[in-house]
Amino acid sequence: MISKMMLEAADVAKILAAAQAEAVKNAWPVTIAVCDEGGHLLGLIRLDGVAPIAAYIAPEKARCAALGRRDSGIYEKMINEGRASFLSAPVLQGMLEGGVPITINGHVVGAVGVSGVKSTEDAQIARAGIAALG
Repeated sequence: MISKMMLEAADVAKILAAAQAEAVKNAWPVTIAVCDEGGHLLGLIRLDGVAPIAAYIAPEKARCAALGRRDSGIYEKMINEGRASFLSAPVLQGMLEGGVPITINGHVVGAVGVSGVKSTEDAQIARAGIAALG
């Protein structure tokens, strides 16, 4: 049997708080989502002023990063470079930059997805949240 690390509720709270602090510091209205390695939503916060659609997009970006075990922006880049058939990939709907996997000791334990501002800024917020884990 293999033992594996898992996100706990306290970890999710830390990630959300740090990501929210990064967003607030920059006055970026966003939705922030955290999921486990299977793409299941563990936590979500929707900041004031963000478009309602962001509450749907952020969890999908997180799910995409967790299941794919890579930044969701990699899929966006592949599609933009002409691999449009990848749009038919099952399950993955958040193939936009802003989803970042959470990797501990070389293993993906979850992901953070952010939506609401420029995709590079979404990713910046996600990385700030992950950095809170140390």
